[in-house]
Amino acid sequence: MGRYVIRRLLQMIPVFFGATLLIFLMVNVMGDPIAGLCGQIQCDPATTAQLRAEYGLDKPLWQQYLSYMGDVFRGDFGTAFNGQPVTELMAAAFPVTIRLTLVAICFEIVIGITLGVLTGLRRGRPVDTGVLLLTLVVISVPTFVTGLLLQLLLGVQWGIIKPAVSPAAPLDELIVPGLVLASVSLAYVTRLTRTSIAENARADYVRTARAKGLPRRRVVTRHLLRNSLIPVVTFIGTDIGALMGGAIVTERIFNIHGVGYQLYQGIVRQNTQTVVGFVTVLVLVFLLANLLVDLLYAVLDPRIRYA
Repeated sequence: MGRYVIRRLLQMIPVFFGATLLIFLMVNVMGDPIAGLCGQIQCDPATTAQLRAEYGLDKPLWQQYLSYMGDVFRGDFGTAFNGQPVTELMAAAFPVTIRLTLVAICFEIVIGITLGVLTGLRRGRPVDTGVLLLTLVVISVPTFVTGLLLQLLLGVQWGIIKPAVSPAAPLDELIVPGLVLASVSLAYVTRLTRTSIAENARADYVRTARAKGLPRRRVVTRHLLRNSLIPVVTFIGTDIGALMGGAIVTERIFNIHGVGYQLYQGIVRQNTQTVVGFVTVLVLVFLLANLLVDLLYAVLDPRIRYA
């Protein structure tokens, strides 16, 4: 196991550099950041040259990337155009988005897996058909529609929640935004769990466990569920980074100042340092989440061993 982890960590190094290089190149072709910094009034040539030299934009692109990566390894993600270090923006934004993501993941695990197990064990029955139709509707409706409807009904008309999350973003105010963020993924987890449960329920090891006279609950939890969760864990693990990076719509609807909000502001203002810095951290989140998923395989299925 130890050698496997070391080998995976070494494999993550070229992936990290390749991903960050692509991100750096794509962000730098969005437009001229100096033009966005000057606003509607065009900067004079002297001011433009001074700003380019200050932010290192006068160097070739490959030198800008090497300089940026060198600063990253020293813990310096650059400075936003408003003069605030990007690390300060991260310190304020990531805790909020992490709490929001944890709420969304809890909804996926608790509701999605529970509904998937119930429908998988009752395949073809009315409850199965009803849940499948419900998940299909959830997948079909865009997230911004779901978020705006819940905000209008629960926040404005019924007054159950606050229409906008307060700046501190306490956990109780993130329940509805977390449900909105997790809605589509929750539907996919339900359908994926249902399919996996229904397929493994006909496997030989399940029939053998039942023939040995084991209780139904033990057969489901100890034998059927553990093997059926492998594809579900894969989806949830890769979805962690997607939820953190894809929370722009949800955070905009509920006025949550998290990672999505900062990315939106950085893109609109063409603030390359902010966008590249936040996405670089999200790349690390993706890589670590995938490593954790691979290690969880051996926990769910004892037959899986890593050399």
